[in-house]
Amino acid sequence: MQKMQRNNLKPRLKEKYQKEVIPQFLDDQNFKNYLEVPKIDKIVLNTSLSKAIENTKILEHASEVISKITGQKPIIKKAKKSIAAFKLRAGMPIGAKVTLRGNLMYEFLDRLISIVLPRIRDFRGLSTKAFDGRGNYTIGISEITVFPETQTEETVFGLEISIVTTAKNDEDSRKLLEKLGFPFKK
Repeated sequence: MQKMQRNNLKPRLKEKYQKEVIPQFLDDQNFKNYLEVPKIDKIVLNTSLSKAIENTKILEHASEVISKITGQKPIIKKAKKSIAAFKLRAGMPIGAKVTLRGNLMYEFLDRLISIVLPRIRDFRGLSTKAFDGRGNYTIGISEITVFPETQTEETVFGLEISIVTTAKNDEDSRKLLEKLGFPFKK
């Protein structure tokens, strides 16, 4: 099997960040040099499946779907506590998680903004209330079928996408994400 050769092209969104966003932050605000400008550090995709308690094949399938979407193999998360009401024991596999950094992160973010979000039914923009107070932003997607890679999927599950930034506060983080093209509600 031949190894895939990666081209040395920068992702479109990374180039936009370097050529447009950094100069805008340096002009508009009180940042003295480009190292102080907020940037996206990582993106974490997470899913939890309650059906995985009864059937572990569902979790394996979800793991394959997430790896199609991200291009990276997820790790399987296990339950930390036992909960008798849910028939859950500590150590049982219950979810999957992927952390994206670098070029894969920018490529995923570009596809999220330009392809996935417009495909969400009755989409009127992202909420500005999903910031955590430290400059991080979380998006919840209820159906995985909005991703083009999952057109033929029978199993539907939700996905939580957390965007971790180096911004010190929510206002700087929101400005960063807006300049990168995030469609926030007005």
